[in-house]
Parts: sequence; C-alpha cells; structure tokens
Amino acid sequence: MPSTSIRPPGHHSQRAAANGFCVFNNVAIAAKHAQQKHGLHRILIVDWDVHHGQGIQYIFEDDPSILYFSWHRYEHGRFWPYLRESNADVVGQGQGRGFTVNLPWNQVGMGNADYMAAFLHVLLPVAFEFDPELVLVAAGFDSAIGDPEGQMQATPECFAHLTQLLQVLAGGRVCAVLEGGYHLESLSQSVCMMVQALLGDPAPPLSGPMVPHHSALESIQSVRAAQAPHWTSLQQQGPAPIPSPSTHSPEGKPLSLLTGGSELKTAATQAAAALSSLLDQLHLRPTPPVRTAVALTSLGAGLVLPPEVLREEGSAPQEETQAWAKLHEALAKDEALTALGKVLYLLDGILDGQMSSGIAATPAPATAATLDVAVRRGLSQGAQRLLCVAVGQLDRPSDLADDGRNLWLNIGGKEAAALSTFYVSVPLPETTGGFLNCVLALVLPLAYGFQPDLVLLALGPAHGLQDPQAALLAALLRVPAGGRVLALVDVESTPQLAGVLARVLCGEAPPSLGPFSMASPEDTQALMYLRGLLEPQWKMLQVAASA
Repeated sequence: MPSTSIRPPGHHSQRAAANGFCVFNNVAIAAKHAQQKHGLHRILIVDWDVHHGQGIQYIFEDDPSILYFSWHRYEHGRFWPYLRESNADVVGQGQGRGFTVNLPWNQVGMGNADYMAAFLHVLLPVAFEFDPELVLVAAGFDSAIGDPEGQMQATPECFAHLTQLLQVLAGGRVCAVLEGGYHLESLSQSVCMMVQALLGDPAPPLSGPMVPHHSALESIQSVRAAQAPHWTSLQQQGPAPIPSPSTHSPEGKPLSLLTGGSELKTAATQAAAALSSLLDQLHLRPTPPVRTAVALTSLGAGLVLPPEVLREEGSAPQEETQAWAKLHEALAKDEALTALGKVLYLLDGILDGQMSSGIAATPAPATAATLDVAVRRGLSQGAQRLLCVAVGQLDRPSDLADDGRNLWLNIGGKEAAALSTFYVSVPLPETTGGFLNCVLALVLPLAYGFQPDLVLLALGPAHGLQDPQAALLAALLRVPAGGRVLALVDVESTPQLAGVLARVLCGEAPPSLGPFSMASPEDTQALMYLRGLLEPQWKMLQVAASA
C-alpha cells in the first residue's frame, strides 16, 4: 500500500470522531500506561493548551483516579470546540464527579496574573488535597503571548513559574508532553523556560502588573463554586457564589475573535516587546554559579547535603560585621557575632549574583536581631523589594521604614492582624489543611503581588513547623523570588531540617505533608478576616469578581 502518515486521535477527539489537532499529545495514553504498568492510583493531568482537551475529559470523566484540570479559551461557548462540556459547571460523571476541573477563559488577553491566580486559587488547593503520584502536563504554548490562535498575554517566564509550582507535587515527578504553539519565538522561549524549570533552575521574575482581569476572576469564582461540593480545600475558604456571567466585553461589544488587521499587529508588537524584555533580563541577571550555599556551625555535624550544595566557610569582614552588630545588644556575644558574619556573607553573595540561595544558623537569643540586620542590609545593598517571612514570635521592628520596599509576614503571630499594608500577622495553623490554606491563599498571593527580588525566611525559636511544612514553604517562596532565598534557622534545629531546606532550595521536591486534614474553624476565620482586609491593596488575593 502507498506510504501514509497516521495521526493519533489527539486530546481534542470527540466521542465518535477523531480530531488529531495535537499530533504529539499522548497524555491519556501516558496516564493509562502509568496506571497499568506502575500501579499508580492518583494522576494529575494539567492541560494549559489554549483549547479544551475534550478527548482527555471524555476518557476520564468517570475515573476518580485521574484529576483533569484544563483552562481554555471558551468565550461562553463561541470558541472552538464550541462545547457545552467545556464550561466550569461540568465536573465529571458518576464516581468521577469533581475530578474534571474546567476553567473557561471568556475573554482573550489573559496574562501572568490570571494564570497564577488560577493555579493558586483553583488548581493547587485541589491538587494538594488529591495528592497525586504523578503530574502529566499537556504543554501547549498557544496559550502564550503572541500566539495568533490563543491571543493571550502570558509571557514565557510564566510557564517556568507554573512548572515549578507543579514540581512541589508528587515528589517532583512531572512529565510534560509538548503540543501546539504558532508563534515560533514565543513557543521556543516558553519551552526553554519550562525545561529550565524542570532542571531546577530558578524562574525569572514575572513581568507586568499582578492584577487579575475581572473576567478571569469571574471564571475562577465559577469553577470554585462548581468544585466546592467535591473538595474540602475549596469549602474552607468561604462560600463562592456563582457569578452572573459577563457576555460582553468591557466596551459593551459582543466578544469576538481578533481575526486580523490592527489587533493582530498590536498583539505581535506586544509579544516582540515581552520576548525582548525577557532576553534582556536573562542577560542582565544570568543564573548564578552556585545554586545553594550553607554556612552552618553546630548544625554541620551529621548534615548530609546534595553534591551541588556548597558548604560556605566565608564570613563578612570583621569590621563590617561589628558595625552592624552595634544595632543590637543580642549580637555582642561571640557566637552571635560569628553567625551574623556568615549571614551577611551569604546575603552579599545572593545580591551580587554569586549564589541563588543560602542557609545560615543563628543562636536563638539573637534570631530577631539577626533578621533585623539582614533586612536592613539587604535593602541598603540593592534589594528593591524584600519579602520577610518570619515564622514564630518574630515581630517586625517598630523603627523599620514602612515605605513599600519591605513586606513583613509573620506566621505564628498571636492574632490575625494587618498592622499595615506591608505588615501582616497570622497565627500558626493547626492542621495540614490550615497550613496549605495559609500558604496558597495568603502567603503566595501576597508574594506574587509584591514581586520580591529577595526573600528572607526566618524559622525562629519554637517556630512550630514540621520539617515537611518548612520545606514546602521554602520551595514555594523560591518561585516568585527567582530562587533568591536566604533561610535563617536556629542553631538548635536538627541537621535534617537544614538538609531538607538545602535540597528544596536546590530545586528538589519537598517531602509530602502526609494525609490532608481539614483546617480548624479558627484558622479559616483568621484567613478570611485577613483576606477581607487586604484584598483592596493586594489584588492577587481575590478569588471572586467584584460586583
């Protein structure tokens, strides 16, 4: 017979018709293979292609072992494949109800803030509760900026952030299957960003304002309302009323496709500018030669570190260290002074681009003083936006300038309080579910809204976090900060804690938190109270469109 090419049915197949739109998509086959050969019981499929993967949905719609998440251009059913099954209220069938998660985009132009909000407020809460053993990504990049099919605005570095957020799941077992993309430069840069993230390289900072579109918030609100009956993690963040869908664009005209002319030229210009900005950013801030360095004293005994982690023996000049130590009496003792010198040395190395991240130990009585010095030193040495996440009884110094350059988040405070726009305190959650809610619904939205170029993570005396919780917090904070994290731990901490922090700061997956447990009513109330106070200033906290 004559030679021919045979295309697989593709993830856009109808129930009774092949549709090989995505030649390389074998995600459903990969999921079935993982189940049958490796005995996996929970697989997460993330489909960030701009088209709905109805073929995958049909295959697994009644299967509770597969959690399928898809965002897609929908425009109230007026974009291909024009299916009612692509809407948010379609959640699966039979035993699979709640295991199909559709997030329809009803307008074009969705960007970095919209994609991040979808992950933080829909996908990740559900995924942590599902606890997958494997993550498969249907990695189509027609959802990236410049693509004429998708007409979205997400820049290539956004896909590095999405990838790294997925890598904290399933022990880091993430497999991406390449699909479509019709703007070659945007496609190539997006793929590179994803691959570098899979290799553990820090993600470049996101560009643009982190304010989700009103239409995106409507979609997020709809999918949370549809999924809340099936997922405790969504129920605990307060009721999500179903919004009245917008059927018109902000200008009052019916939503329509950008079929050519000036609109597509504008989109191409925006894509060229975004890609040029990314390349400039990569040139100006190349990947540091050292990914993670540790400067520890008594913790060094019995500490097992990955080979790529540098044991740093250096210290800041003695005169410089002593000058900073004069700010606090607690830093006068030799042990505290020695620890401060190591902290300053690592901090300078991160800010100078010699290392991505670091870990240092401080004596318990000097933790608060050391953290105060580190914040002031970081701001004086070029950090433009410094995020301090202080775990335990570590209050913000009263004389620290509240000028918007430093965001201080205290986890483990006595009560939930927004003492200013840039000083937030929340009690330490009691359960796994409460901790995840705090991190996904408060800490990360604040971090992405603030867009720090440096994170200080301080685990104070009696901080109360278990090692897997501390590791997850560090792994997630690493993403919005482009890998630039300095962790301070108590010298009395176990070598195991320092070891797991070093591994996640190098890009490894954090250990599992264990079985999911509901947040306490007190933790849920505290979270909702803080979000109500902070949403007007921090738009990434929003999970619903304003009326």
